[in-house]
Amino acid sequence: MSRNVSSFPYNLARGAMLEQIQADKWAADGSDRGLVFAWNNPGRPLLAGVVPSFLYGRGAHSWWLVHGVLSSEMRLVFDASSLVLGLYPENFTAKRAADSSSSGRLADGSWEHGVNRHLASVYGSYCRRPPGGHHHAFPMLYEVVKHYEDYMLSKVEEPTFSRFVIGREQDAHEGVGGNPWNKEDNCLSDHLPSYSSEASDVPYSLEMLLRFVADENRSVVLGVAGASYRDMLMSWVCRLRQLRVTNFAVCALDQETYEFSVLQGLPVFRDPTSPKNVSFDDCHYGTQCFKRVTKVKSRIVLEIIRMGYNVLLSDVDVYWFHNPVQFLHSLGPATFAAQSDEYNETGPINLPRRLNSGFYYARSDSATITAMEMVVKHAAKSNSSEQPSFYDVLCGKEGVNRLGNDRCLEPSTNLTVVFLDQDLFPNGAYKGLWERHDLRLACRNLGCFIIHNNWVNGRKKKLWRQMASGLWDYDPSSRMCLQSWGEASSSFTAAGQFHASEDTES
Repeated sequence: MSRNVSSFPYNLARGAMLEQIQADKWAADGSDRGLVFAWNNPGRPLLAGVVPSFLYGRGAHSWWLVHGVLSSEMRLVFDASSLVLGLYPENFTAKRAADSSSSGRLADGSWEHGVNRHLASVYGSYCRRPPGGHHHAFPMLYEVVKHYEDYMLSKVEEPTFSRFVIGREQDAHEGVGGNPWNKEDNCLSDHLPSYSSEASDVPYSLEMLLRFVADENRSVVLGVAGASYRDMLMSWVCRLRQLRVTNFAVCALDQETYEFSVLQGLPVFRDPTSPKNVSFDDCHYGTQCFKRVTKVKSRIVLEIIRMGYNVLLSDVDVYWFHNPVQFLHSLGPATFAAQSDEYNETGPINLPRRLNSGFYYARSDSATITAMEMVVKHAAKSNSSEQPSFYDVLCGKEGVNRLGNDRCLEPSTNLTVVFLDQDLFPNGAYKGLWERHDLRLACRNLGCFIIHNNWVNGRKKKLWRQMASGLWDYDPSSRMCLQSWGEASSSFTAAGQFHASEDTES
């Protein structure tokens, strides 16, 4: 029962979960058109158990949520849809249709819908027969009815969900008003796709994924991670989501990380040539595992820029304060921008071996492609990580190709290498920022785009340092992103999971 509106000039009372909703913001952020769930009392759980990391707008999740709330009997639930209308801007439908047609996303029934069906079947009781069969009464369910000039709560013995669910999920449950438990095929696990397949059976090829996520400048943010950094990968993704960065892709180094990422709704591809037996705890800086893994990154970047896309390679231990893509792209063609690993606060930042290969922007032009080919070839013959190869190739042995204090010029390609300002792109040792009492405030004063959580050995130390500094945005126990809801007077966090291709927060 949604109605078009040209504006949304209403304000909610201060202290509410959402203080104000702007019409244009709603148009950008909307997911399930016409469907609104709302609840109060954040001190009490909405339902018993964990909410799965559904891909919103891909079916199953709304039915699952309604069933979970009703079954848990932790809340009084009332259907007021005959009294409350959903509002959305007039250009909302057109925008969503245009986005769907231009993004190359797969239709319903795709692997994304299969993921939701899989999650619905393994979490909670949605796919299990309730006591008493189909006709199970929910004692906490009521309907708001109008009686003359008054409104009353009327007991509902058997839910039809006809008014609870509006929109796409009705397509999955034919016959609006019917009992969803009659639709057995929505929950049969043997109809679900297997996520244990080899790399050749991935939902998206790398080429298709790049078309799916690249921005208007054909730029893509690339994260690379294995099982040992799975939680850090998700915190990195959650932060990108908060910044509304949607043009990212994840390269999974192992099948476990790939399957996990698929079920988290990430735009992920599996690299079939990644090193095997990546140690969970012994894959930090300087180890043989680390050296093998780093060489995957430059090879993947080379493959992507050959396809015509610009790449911002960002290690998942890089925390983003702001989106730097437009700034890096503005540096122009035949320019390779990289973070400096120099820890001194004064003096040159392009000294030998001070190019950090964990954060750099490579454009898809002939100079950069040729130079990256040289880097990959050099790294393949080296017993070290890929990082020294970047400097030795681009800046020359002992820095013979240095220009000034912050640049190099690779002579055979005429590629300019820019070492990024340390205040804007600090590494883990610069100014002792990670030891500051308020790291976020210190970086705000510097104007940081990002900060790298490097210059610390060991996965556990790195995780502890980032969590202790408050730069952590993921709850591994629930597998959900942590979200702060505006500037409400009673602040709290809520868990949200987002579809990989949308500017959506839930």
